[in-house]
Amino acid sequence: MSDALDYLLKVRGDALGHYFKFLKDAGKHLDPKTRNLISVITKVDAQTEAGFRQYLTRALREGCTPMEVVDALLMAFPTLGLAKIVWATEILLEMGLPEFSPELIGAKPDWHEVTQIENFPDGDVRRIDCAPRTVFVYRHGAEFKVYDSHCPHQVTNIPHLALDGKELTCPKHQWKFDITTGKCIQKGKHPLKSFETRVDGGSLFAYW
Repeated sequence: MSDALDYLLKVRGDALGHYFKFLKDAGKHLDPKTRNLISVITKVDAQTEAGFRQYLTRALREGCTPMEVVDALLMAFPTLGLAKIVWATEILLEMGLPEFSPELIGAKPDWHEVTQIENFPDGDVRRIDCAPRTVFVYRHGAEFKVYDSHCPHQVTNIPHLALDGKELTCPKHQWKFDITTGKCIQKGKHPLKSFETRVDGGSLFAYW
């Protein structure tokens, strides 16, 4: 919290409380996707990079598709202008989200080959490049689990060096995950994004 906001809360917390309640009530009739897209647009309009990253991540986590985000930016052209839309797009590209890649953003979900399983021992964990996506793969007997390598907090692409046994720690804010379940076990509350899997002809496939 900024010093200025902290000061205002101390001296006029009563007034700000009503204002924040108004903002909350004003959006209660909107569906979550619309509310999140509006939040993303407001952060672009203010050119608040941290806020844009935060609300973009939340919008994707709560069901907005990458194409809906791009469409919302373009539909807001009359108020944002081209310069702010380009500013937001540059941040999107810097974040490296595979969902926004030209190969995936307009594609229907499909099965993608991840790796051969012949030399993938039971209990092993690997980080595999399936461009434009990278994933962590864990094997337990005949079962395989595939997780997106991006942290669900601020979509940091977690490197292989962050893996310690069966625990994966995001280097940016120290969110820790159990690779056997994908659950966040320290600092955060959101799990790793997981994908449906199948084995066919000696190869592991994941659906995204």
